[in-house]
Amino acid sequence: MTDCLLALRQAIKSKAAVTFTKDGEATSSVSAATHIHVPPNHSFPKDTPTRYRKPDSKSSDPSANPQDFYSLVAIYVAWMLKDLTGSEYMKQCREHGLSLGYISITERKAVIDWLEGKDTHPERFAPLSDANSSPSKRKYVPDTADTEAVKKIKQNEIELQDRNSVLRGIKPNNFSNIRASYADKLKKMKDAGKPGAGNMYPIIMISSSPTALITMYNVKKFLQESVFETSQDARSRAAAEGNPRPEDMIPIYRKRTHIDSSGKETEHHARYFVVDSTEALAKFGADAWDRVVCVMTTGQAWQFRPYKWNDPRQLFHHVKGVYVSWSNDPANTKIKDWNVTELKIDPHRRHVDKAIVAHFWKTLDSWTLQHKPWLIKS
Repeated sequence: MTDCLLALRQAIKSKAAVTFTKDGEATSSVSAATHIHVPPNHSFPKDTPTRYRKPDSKSSDPSANPQDFYSLVAIYVAWMLKDLTGSEYMKQCREHGLSLGYISITERKAVIDWLEGKDTHPERFAPLSDANSSPSKRKYVPDTADTEAVKKIKQNEIELQDRNSVLRGIKPNNFSNIRASYADKLKKMKDAGKPGAGNMYPIIMISSSPTALITMYNVKKFLQESVFETSQDARSRAAAEGNPRPEDMIPIYRKRTHIDSSGKETEHHARYFVVDSTEALAKFGADAWDRVVCVMTTGQAWQFRPYKWNDPRQLFHHVKGVYVSWSNDPANTKIKDWNVTELKIDPHRRHVDKAIVAHFWKTLDSWTLQHKPWLIKS
C-alpha cells in the first residue's frame, strides 16, 4: 500500500499540483473536501492518519491509534501555508476547518523541511509497516541509580562558547515589517533627489483662530526675524502699509548651517510655507499632507476638524505638534495626551524671543530628520 506521506513528499519534490476533491470533483474548499488527490494517481481521504506522531505520543501504528498521529490534511496545509506568519497561519487553519489537530507553529518547520527533502530522518515519524521485519533498535532503559549522579554532573557543567557560537541565533529573523515601514520613506527620499523635485518645501500649519498668539499677520516676523509682535499690532501695521489681508500662503526663510565630514561649514537658506487652512494647503497638490511637518495649536480641538487626521492623538503622530501659549498661562489639561511641545512666549521680555524661536527650529529639525528626512535639504 502506498504511504500517503511519501506520495505527498514526492509530489511536492516534482512540483506536481496537489488538489482537494469532493465526490470525485475538484474543490478549492479545504473544509468541504473529502479527499486529497496526490499525483500521479493517488487519492487519499483527507483525514487519513499519517506516520507523523503528535507530541508526547509513543504509538507506532497509525491504524490502531489514529488519534496519536497528524492527519494528511494537517500535514499538507502546514506546507501549503508555509510562508504565512504564525498568527496568520493559525487563523487560516481555523478557516480550513482545522480548529484542532493542525501542526503547531513550533513543529511546522520540521514538517516543511522533511517534505522539501531537507531532513531525511525525522524522529517523530513512525516506521513504515514493511519495516517491521528489519532489526529494531532496543529501547534504552535508564538506570535509576544514575539519576542523582547525572544531576550533579549537569549542575557543574559549563558549556564553552566562542564569539561565533554566542552570536549565532537559532531563531530565524524576519525583517519584512521593518523593510515595509521604511520603504515609503526611502521612496520619498529618492524622489526628492530627482530633477523637478526642488519644490518639496516643508509646510507649517497654524490655527485660524483670531485669538491665537501666532497668526498669518505675525508668523513671518516671529519665525523669520525671531521677534514676537502681537497679532493686533501686526494687523494694524499691515493695514497702514496697504496690506489689510494677509496672503493665504506665507514663505518663511531661515539660515541653516551644515558641516560636512571634512569640517567645512556651509550656510544656506531653508524655505518653509505657512498656511492656516486646508483650502490653502490644497493648493500644494495631492501630496500636501506628506509635506506638513508642524501644526501649531491653541489647544482647541475644532481646529483639526477639516484636517486629514482630525483626532489630535493621531494627528500628532504624523506631524510635529506645537502648543503656543503665554509663559504665565496656567497649564492646559486638554493637551496632556496630545504629544505636543509647548512653546511659551513671554508677554513683555522681547529679548528672549530669539532663544524661543531657536529652540523651535531645533526641535522641528530633529523631528523632520527622523520622520520626513526627504524634506531636509542639506
